[in-house]
Amino acid sequence: MGTPLLDPAVATDAHAAERLTGEPVVWLGTVAADGRPHTVPVWFTFDDPVVTVFSRPDTAKVGHLRAHAEVSVALDTAEQGTDVVTGGGRAVLADLAHVEDALDAFGRKYAPLLGDQPLDAWLMTFSQPIVVTLDRLVVWRSTAAGLEYRSLPSGG
Repeated sequence: MGTPLLDPAVATDAHAAERLTGEPVVWLGTVAADGRPHTVPVWFTFDDPVVTVFSRPDTAKVGHLRAHAEVSVALDTAEQGTDVVTGGGRAVLADLAHVEDALDAFGRKYAPLLGDQPLDAWLMTFSQPIVVTLDRLVVWRSTAAGLEYRSLPSGG
């Protein structure tokens, strides 16, 4: 795991961490062989600075990652576009054995959405873990004092 990007003592960072932990969907951007961007909504877990996604192994995003590890992530905007969390980093295709903690967190987070389907059954389809280590986050947030902006790491 990499060095955390967010400082929980900073209100904007704490807010971004809350959104990254609680939101059900993040948009994952990959790059196709011809250079075209490919962005898809995915379920995920966040453990600063790591985003873990589980995918079908036969998807375009997995194919793209075999050639280009660079990715982007973005949450849907909130507060009429004034609550933004976006970032980037490098992804690796992992084995299930290497993401046990993320898998446990994923099971807890998505149990209500999985309904009666056990996580093991869901994993039969979405069996390819994608582990993204973020090296950059950009956060905008509207507060009573105005619009706050953070680019992390600082100076990046």
